[in-house]
Amino acid sequence: MIFLALTILDSGVPLSMLCAVIGLVFAFLLIGMILRSPSGNERMREISAAVQEGAKAYLRRQVVTISVIAVIIFLLLFFFKDHPTAIGFVIGAFCSLAAGYIGMRIAVLANVRTTQAASHARTAALRMAFNGGAVTGLLVVGLALLAVAIFYTVAGKMVGHDMAIRSLVGLALGGSLISVFARLGGGIYTKAADVGADLVGKIESGLEEDDPRNPAVIADNVGDNVGDCAGMAADVFETYAVSLIGAMLVGILTLATQPAAIVYPFVLGGISVLGAICGVLYVNVAGGKPASVLMGAVATSAIISAILFWPATHHLFPNGITIGGIVRSPTQLYFASVIGLIMTAVVVVITNYYTSMRYQPVQKIARASETGHATNIIAGLAAGQHATALPVGFIGIAILLSFHFAGLYGIAIAVMSMLSMAGIIISLDAFGPITDNAGGIAVMSHLPKETRSITDELDAVGNTMKAVTKGYAIASAGLAALVLFGSYVEELRAHLTSSHKFATGQFFQFSLQDPKVIIGLFIGGLLPFIFTAFSMDAVGKAAGAVVREVRRQLQAKPGILRGEDKPEYGTCVDIVTKAALREMIIPALLPLAVVVAVAVIPQLGPVVLGGVLVGTIVTGLFIAIAMTSGGAAWDNAKKFIEEGNYGGKGSFAHAAAVTGDTVGDPYKDTAGPAINPMIKVVNIVAILIIPIFF
Repeated sequence: MIFLALTILDSGVPLSMLCAVIGLVFAFLLIGMILRSPSGNERMREISAAVQEGAKAYLRRQVVTISVIAVIIFLLLFFFKDHPTAIGFVIGAFCSLAAGYIGMRIAVLANVRTTQAASHARTAALRMAFNGGAVTGLLVVGLALLAVAIFYTVAGKMVGHDMAIRSLVGLALGGSLISVFARLGGGIYTKAADVGADLVGKIESGLEEDDPRNPAVIADNVGDNVGDCAGMAADVFETYAVSLIGAMLVGILTLATQPAAIVYPFVLGGISVLGAICGVLYVNVAGGKPASVLMGAVATSAIISAILFWPATHHLFPNGITIGGIVRSPTQLYFASVIGLIMTAVVVVITNYYTSMRYQPVQKIARASETGHATNIIAGLAAGQHATALPVGFIGIAILLSFHFAGLYGIAIAVMSMLSMAGIIISLDAFGPITDNAGGIAVMSHLPKETRSITDELDAVGNTMKAVTKGYAIASAGLAALVLFGSYVEELRAHLTSSHKFATGQFFQFSLQDPKVIIGLFIGGLLPFIFTAFSMDAVGKAAGAVVREVRRQLQAKPGILRGEDKPEYGTCVDIVTKAALREMIIPALLPLAVVVAVAVIPQLGPVVLGGVLVGTIVTGLFIAIAMTSGGAAWDNAKKFIEEGNYGGKGSFAHAAAVTGDTVGDPYKDTAGPAINPMIKVVNIVAILIIPIFF
């Protein structure tokens, strides 16, 4: 037993790298399988190529815009912090961009092949779309695990173990900052195009979803990829990396004499890559209803991970570990890791209930649509706010139990365990835009109604899956941010003691009796509201520009609606591209600016900043869950009516549901999801600036 413990302790990080490489190899095998599949007729390939070109053009311009800001931050870190942190920032930024870019490229190649597969069988289309999404999922976890492990290993040999872990905060910042830009830019792009296309195409002109006569239809399909594929991939990459780094920080700050505490998060991550591969294989052999098969993949992945966590935990901690003067057994640490897996299942089930067409919340919104646009909006807002109670309640239970088992380190382990499921969860998320695009290609290519019915069914499932994964990302972000706040407190204590600003053992408290803490809570609580306000404004402005352009084209060329003239798709693509890149900058830099401002002002300082972190976590969590769940419920209420309920397509209820869907679009795909990386940027920047300002 002692020999096994020594082996896993010495080789845990290299083994996690090996698992990451296996995940990446499996992803490239899936890419080869997708590319070898038939891509349909010439018309289908032409439409897919237009979507690919629009997505590539947007991402190229986004990379240029982000790079300018990234270079400035790199130079500030290089000269005012330290060189390893600056290098880590570049690595985190590059990997976050790479995960999003490659995932998006595969999604736009898989969409047309999913359409072609749907012309033969539902199961074939399901597997094609899921395999396309699995490439993104495996790339995200593989790159995140590999980037952190390689940087930690190399930096450890060059600058020492402690410095290597602290400079990993730079890598976390790089991933988080890029993620905010990717989420905001992609979200503004996709929802401006979607809202503009729906308002003029569906409501004013009576066109179907993805009708080729709609000038905004290509921009809408491009947006699905740059928002949901590239944006979500960058988002979960940084959440995964931040959770891993946060667990390591807690390990070194509270368990400095226990090297196994640093290795354990890597081991959990490596095992779960293998679990994700098993989940992907399950989808490729199982039959049944799409939603059941996809949920089965999540269950398979979680069960495999839970089984393998047991021997790994007991071999790594054969005699337990002392935390806060109390010896914790390996079984207690194992329970903390299992809490993370259970939380994943809980969030998936709860979000599915509030956003699936099969359950009451969505059906109530559809029923409310019969009495008008206003009642649809009221019902949707209520559904989103109801959806916050259960997730937040279970997050509280998870925090309580994991802290009971292993203190702050137990919470960090639960978060890492939850994020280790990202491989399979992100596969579900990318499944959504692939099936959405597949349906669009089917309509624009005038394929038989049977093909469209299959893509419609998969799209409805995909819409719920996207909501589920956003709920998962936000819940895990709330837990990860709590771990980062704990790291901020410990790092601040260590810094003030080492710089002799406080005597050993002396430290100020974050007490609610201190007005500075209350001020910080107010500022932090305000931040998500201002952030989402900027995001919603951006979508509204850009969507308005799309509406005006679509109206202009339909008035200038009446033959478009008769099918005699071809719309100018490129004009709408250009409008949303420019708007997204212009509007994303202020909200993306807002959290960074607020943290630095609080730190710089002498009357505020570290105590107020601590309050800011907690305030941002609390209000951000509630707003994000309400927005993502409410937006998805609005979308599926529209789809529920389109299936023939409450009057079906073209009815008064359908018009009201389309209005609700357009309100919910920026909720669920722009403002809500972007809160996730924003929370982490606030916490990571706070940790980074401790030695600079305090």
